[in-house]
Amino acid sequence: MKDKRFDDDSLPPEDSGDAAGFAELLEQSLEGQKPIEIGQKVMATILQIGAEWVFLDVGQKGEGVLAAAELAGAEGDVTAAVGDRIEAYFLSRQGGELRFTTRMGAGAAGIEPLAEAYRSGIPVDGRIDKEIKGGFEVWLSGGVRAFCPFSQAALRRPETPAELVGQTLPFRITQLDERGRNIVVSHRILQEEERQRRREALRDTLKEGMRVRGTVTSLRDFGAFVDIGGIEGLLPISEVSYGRVERLDEVLHVGQELELVVKRCDWAEQRFTFSLRDTLADPWSQVGTHFRVGGTYTGTVSRLAPFGAFVTLEDGVDGLIHISRLGEGRRIRHPQEVVKPGQSLTVTIEKIELEARRISLVPATGEAEPAATSYRETPTTSTGMGTLGELLKAAQAKKKR
Repeated sequence: MKDKRFDDDSLPPEDSGDAAGFAELLEQSLEGQKPIEIGQKVMATILQIGAEWVFLDVGQKGEGVLAAAELAGAEGDVTAAVGDRIEAYFLSRQGGELRFTTRMGAGAAGIEPLAEAYRSGIPVDGRIDKEIKGGFEVWLSGGVRAFCPFSQAALRRPETPAELVGQTLPFRITQLDERGRNIVVSHRILQEEERQRRREALRDTLKEGMRVRGTVTSLRDFGAFVDIGGIEGLLPISEVSYGRVERLDEVLHVGQELELVVKRCDWAEQRFTFSLRDTLADPWSQVGTHFRVGGTYTGTVSRLAPFGAFVTLEDGVDGLIHISRLGEGRRIRHPQEVVKPGQSLTVTIEKIELEARRISLVPATGEAEPAATSYRETPTTSTGMGTLGELLKAAQAKKKR
């Protein structure tokens, strides 16, 4: 019985499936494609990797080829794979072959390839040879000397420019005279372009609450600036730790890599805020296990306020000794009269309020009786009437008289 779904009349002619037929269909599908221009950057898909050449699909008539050495790693092996998408610059068209490059490498010689790279904006490889007045001397392919100003060597000028000497980096030629005697190059331009590409990608994916990795770029009194690859944001000093941080340079340094949580993501104002503290375990979650009411512990006076002294029991966990409990029976005007920040102090816990994140303390030598308040901002004053027992004694003595 003949299956109508596979009726011979519905199949294309046999010869339409051969190589010539496929090539014709491919050519028809590419008709109307705008031809690429020399120096134009395209996204290409790797079709095949050979010993010397990598073959690319660039969406054009003809075959795209790229020197395999341009995709080789430190050991000489090609690090890309078939199906990978790469960025490449169009160099030339020879017959049906389209020649591409990722950048001008050391294999090119003479000034003409550099002139073409200058006209087309194609990156060129260069080795920073030495530091000279105002910048670096850079040697390009073919033994051509160029100049890179300090400001164009990187997104941020290194603290010691000498650390760049000896490095081979991609550069863009920004100035080239007719004879090639005056060539100025920039590595920073390429970094800025890559940064902008990453920034656009982050616009679609970056959300508040996400965890990201970043690198500390600078330290200030109020916090650290961190680059997460595409954008730079602020890590406020209050978001570094659950404990109090007095000096940021004691816990962070430029170049340090951190895992952070995005606290604020404001694309309209271009303001981004991160938190390191939110990646750490909350010390208050273990307070009920580590501390108990009536227990005696040694802490450090962290700061003073008119109403009392704060004592750090462990990082991120502070308790308060009310001013009324600090004078050892005598009245004081300010906690600084008896304690000072940084002082080690043995204390007894009177009260723990987990939800409010409050711990009321007394000096270990003090009487363990509830204070009038733990966190009142002004000390309480006595009415001068005495205790209930004293009032009863006074009444009895009056009756006897």
